[in-house]
Amino acid sequence: MKIKTFIILLFSFGTIQAQEFFPLWPSNKMPNTKGLSLEHLEERERITQVAQPGMYAFLTSKEENTGSAVLICPPGGYAKLTYNIAGFQFAKWLNTLGINAFVLIHRLPTSPDLTEREKGPIQDAQRAMKFIRSNASVWGINSSKIGVMGASAGGHLATTLGTHVQDYSSIKDALDEFSFHPDFMILISPVITMGKYAHKGSLDNFFGKNPAPEKVELFSNEKQVTATTPPAFIVLAQNDPVVNPVNGMLFYQAITDKNISGSLHIFPEGGHSIALKNNPKSINLWTSLCEEWLYDLGIMDKTKSEITPPKADLLKKNRF
Repeated sequence: MKIKTFIILLFSFGTIQAQEFFPLWPSNKMPNTKGLSLEHLEERERITQVAQPGMYAFLTSKEENTGSAVLICPPGGYAKLTYNIAGFQFAKWLNTLGINAFVLIHRLPTSPDLTEREKGPIQDAQRAMKFIRSNASVWGINSSKIGVMGASAGGHLATTLGTHVQDYSSIKDALDEFSFHPDFMILISPVITMGKYAHKGSLDNFFGKNPAPEKVELFSNEKQVTATTPPAFIVLAQNDPVVNPVNGMLFYQAITDKNISGSLHIFPEGGHSIALKNNPKSINLWTSLCEEWLYDLGIMDKTKSEITPPKADLLKKNRF
C-alpha cells in the first residue's frame, strides 16, 4: 500500500525553536474552515491563534528506539497552547525513554476561522494520530504502540481521542485508512467532564456560551468510556486550585467500571502545573511511576515490537 505523506517544513513560530514540523492537512482540504488567512499569535511561549495546524516531531535515535510513540496535546484551557513546558519538555523526556514524541499544534475553538468550534481541536488530533500511523514504518514505530498524552485541557482532548469513535477528520484521502484511536493514555491534571466539576474556562472556550445539554453530555468523557477505551495513567494533585481533581477520579472510576487497566496517583501537593521535576515534595515521583507503568504495558519492551524496517525514501515520495 502506498502511503501518502506531506512536506517536511523547518521553521519557527515566535520563540518556538526549529524542529521538524508536519502540517496536518493538504492545501485546500482542511475541514471546518471559513477560509480565513490567520496570523500566528504567541506570547510567553503560549500560542493563542494557530495559523497552520500541525505537529513537531521529536524522534529518538535508531539505537534507542523502542518502537513506540506518543502524541502530546498541550494544555491551555482551549484558549492557548502552552507548547514548551507541557509539550516540548515532555517530548524530550519521552525521548530519553526511547519513545518517539509528537507535539500537537491544533486549532483552538476560539479561532474565528472555525465553523464548528469544538470540532477543530478534535479534527486536528485525530488527523495527527492517523499521520503518525501512516508513517510508522518510516519512523520505526510499531503501529500498535502509539499513545496520547495531555495535561489540563490537553487531557480532555487526549481522552476524546480515547473514548470517541466518530471520525471528525475524514477528508477521503489515504490517511482515512488509519485509526486515530490511541493504544494508551497519559493524563496529567486532566480536564475530563463538562458537567458539575467542569473547568469553567475550558468549558466556555470549547463550546462558547450556553452549550446544548446534549453536547455537554457528549464531551463529558467519563460518560463516553467503552470496552475499547485504552489503558490510562493518571496523575493528580489534591490541592489543584484550577481543575478539580475529581475530573481524573471520575475517569478512573469509569475505566475501572469497564475493566480497563488504569493507574491512578493522587498526591497531596502539586497544584495544577505539574512539571517533570521541581514539583513540591512527593509528586516528583510521577515520572518514575509512569516509566514503570509503560514497562508493564510493554511499551518500552523492544522484544515485543514488530516494526517494519524504516524506508527512508518514503518521506521523499508522494509529497503534496
